[in-house]
Amino acid sequence: MSSTTDTKATVSATREGKTDITTKSDSVLVSSQGRTTIADTVVSKIAGIATREVQGVHAVGGGASRAIGALRERIPGARVNQSQGVSVEVGERQAAVDIDIVADYGVSIADLAAGIRRNVINAVERMTGLEVTEVNIVVHDIYLDDGSDDDDTATEPATTRVQ
Repeated sequence: MSSTTDTKATVSATREGKTDITTKSDSVLVSSQGRTTIADTVVSKIAGIATREVQGVHAVGGGASRAIGALRERIPGARVNQSQGVSVEVGERQAAVDIDIVADYGVSIADLAAGIRRNVINAVERMTGLEVTEVNIVVHDIYLDDGSDDDDTATEPATTRVQ
């Protein structure tokens, strides 16, 4: 991503009639002492964690990524993939974020999306110094809590039809 609003150009005329253009960077990641580069995985983890913090988000990711994540979590010693369901595009000064979620039933999706955007933008900009240009959200499903636990050990074993 590139932006013309992130740099200020100073134009000065020389005696020969030519113009000399010098640019000055406004980014906190680029200074006279060096440049800081932030990897895509860092931004996607920050955005994933910020998304999970919002009340009304049941899960992050689409169907396939959630299924793979559930398998990964069953492996002893495995960690939760915080960037699951989040894809980012990171430039030198800006980032764009795409998030797939499952919302809880009864939550206003418009308010939920606004809350996710606000939380993700605040977290990414505060922690990285990157300007977040957009946060796109796709709601893949609505979670209905039917009151039953996912733990099958608490229920009686089903009777078999054949012996």
